[in-house]
Amino acid sequence: MDNHIMVGADVHEKSMMLKIAVGRGGARKRSFINDPEGRRAMISHLKESAHEIGAERISLVYEASSLGFRLYDELTEAGIHCAVVAPTKIVRSMKDRRRKTDERDAELLLELLRGHVLAGNDLPRVWAPDAATRDDREIVRARLDVAEKLTGVKAQARTLLKRQPLEKPSGLGQGWTKAYRAWLRGLVRGPGPLPYGARRALESLLRQMRGLEEEIERLDDEVAALSEQAAYAKPARELMQVKGVGLHTAMVYLTEMGSLKRFGNRKQIGAYLGLVPSAHESGQSGERKGHITHHGPWRVRRVLCQAVWARIRSHRPTQADYERLVARNPKHKKIAVVAMMRRLAVQLWHVGLAA
Repeated sequence: MDNHIMVGADVHEKSMMLKIAVGRGGARKRSFINDPEGRRAMISHLKESAHEIGAERISLVYEASSLGFRLYDELTEAGIHCAVVAPTKIVRSMKDRRRKTDERDAELLLELLRGHVLAGNDLPRVWAPDAATRDDREIVRARLDVAEKLTGVKAQARTLLKRQPLEKPSGLGQGWTKAYRAWLRGLVRGPGPLPYGARRALESLLRQMRGLEEEIERLDDEVAALSEQAAYAKPARELMQVKGVGLHTAMVYLTEMGSLKRFGNRKQIGAYLGLVPSAHESGQSGERKGHITHHGPWRVRRVLCQAVWARIRSHRPTQADYERLVARNPKHKKIAVVAMMRRLAVQLWHVGLAA
């Protein structure tokens, strides 16, 4: 391993700070601009260094971020072994947290990589999905994002009405029913209980709602078309046979989870989705369970929660399971919901594998 070039890279939108070492030797610093030309220059520099010393292998590690896996793709294509690690799973001392610089972060990543290569320490890498899976995620995530925006606009409309001196007529229900929407439209048509500024603001929010709902319909068509492709047709159809799971939930699950074969058991499913409790143990005190870790794709947790509540409302066996779990701890009903989310996630994994 003495001729193995190892690199820790602190990658930002416009810059890359590298700490480069050969085997157990000292590290040197290099920086590059994070653009196509800069990344080519970095790869060329690493390969030239490897040629000079006769290195058999180049390994580079960087943290996952919103920049995606473009750098991973380019390094892999160039024959450089690359690992993308989860920032939340990197152990940092209090000193590291208080003295955070690009160079220090790159050095920390280098030491993490050296510990893995030279001592066999665990490397908290994330799974890098293939390009097709990443592209499929864009459509499904766009649908989820627009729904989030619609929920926000609806909340704005309700908040605006709470500030006004009017009462909602009885019989309109609690949700966004047709009658409730018709009442809102009536409020903005002309003089009434709402003053001018509030009418115009509500009218704007109703226009935004219509636009977002139309966009959701268009994206629903796109997601439906995606679900008919060979990679998703059968598993999506099988997942939708599970009570409470619709097309949107099935496609979020399949695109965010990626290859279901990479998971070996139900515990790995729960851990990947962040649906397992955190733990704390010190000295003579026993292990104390805390809140769930919230690791992994939050979008899957979101749709699992929605699906669980749909199952509780419409599926008597699920409702009975929920009531039994709640009876164990009536003051913490969320624990029961999380347990059922984890159970549903595992069920969908089994169904998807069999498809």
